[in-house]
Amino acid sequence: MPTVHAALVILLGIFFPLAPAHAATDDGFVRGYATALLQQALGDAAPSIRVTDGVIQVTAAPAADRERIAAVLARVPGAVRVEFVDAAGPAAQAPRPVPAPAVPPEPAQPVPVIFAPEQIETGFLPGGLIFDPLLADPRWPHFSAALQRYIDDPDFGVIGAVSFGETIPLYRQSLLGGHWEVGLQAGVFAIFDMEADSHDLVNADYFGALTGAYSHGAFQALGRIFHQSSHLGDEFLLRTRTNRINLSYEAVDLKLSYHFFDRVLRLYAGGGYLFHTDPSSLKPWTTQAGFEVKKRLPFMPNVTPVVAMDVQMQEENGWSANYSVRAGLQFDRARILGRRLLVMLEYFSGHSPNGQFYKNKIDYIGLGAHFYHGGAD
Repeated sequence: MPTVHAALVILLGIFFPLAPAHAATDDGFVRGYATALLQQALGDAAPSIRVTDGVIQVTAAPAADRERIAAVLARVPGAVRVEFVDAAGPAAQAPRPVPAPAVPPEPAQPVPVIFAPEQIETGFLPGGLIFDPLLADPRWPHFSAALQRYIDDPDFGVIGAVSFGETIPLYRQSLLGGHWEVGLQAGVFAIFDMEADSHDLVNADYFGALTGAYSHGAFQALGRIFHQSSHLGDEFLLRTRTNRINLSYEAVDLKLSYHFFDRVLRLYAGGGYLFHTDPSSLKPWTTQAGFEVKKRLPFMPNVTPVVAMDVQMQEENGWSANYSVRAGLQFDRARILGRRLLVMLEYFSGHSPNGQFYKNKIDYIGLGAHFYHGGAD
């Protein structure tokens, strides 16, 4: 679709011009954050540090404490790596009648410690997630609010879209060098007609799933068995006399994901199968694929540009593609209860993701605020 391709090229050009592979870091913030963590963990025994371009150099740390210090500093947002530097000073010399020429010490050689991401919790109700959210998926359970402008649509002009949802891991353990977990996923997705007198609720979809996930390094997998049902809003139904569809189904799906280039690029793909469908004539097979790019830029400290695209196809709609493109900024310091704030421009073209209107083809542009739990920087 030429419109989608042109929009994607423009968005990529805006947010990802040619730039160095590693962005400049707010060294003052990193140093302050790291100093506070070290003082909390080690008290008066905390070593001195300095930060250059996100690299934390720790001076004169005892060898026995280095593993602990590296683990503490691994939690510092914006840190690139930790280096331990041995303080090498001139050896003490006995008094001599004639001072010997001062010989400068050899520069201390940093001992790099490439720390791993923050330790993954295990056991019951662990923190974090091992499958990152799909940022452009219109039906990924998370908290969001968006304003959407439908293009050349006979029924709607300006729509308000909200979602409430979360992924909750119940139990996690290590397996074959990675981690597996079981959990729950739930969400509500609703749209409102902002041009109606009372901003009528138009459609609400309810989603609930049992999940199983596995991650190993840059690889992630997510399997789900879920229920979704769709309902029209009473005010909209009375005002328009629309014939509602009793749309509901259960389904299973599997998604595979891999991160490239130090988590700058992510690719994912998967498929699903619907059963217990109402109406029973719904064709069952679905597919999904997409990509996400996150890259810090040197002239944009504390925010990360993001571009994501999700493509879904359903057998029910003749395998025509539904395109969802989102691009914007992730505010690295704006976290609420562990959720990252992303403000993104949105573009959608294809069959409506709103259940009661799944046969309608729509195009819209919008602006949304999204809070995602989990996922790596």
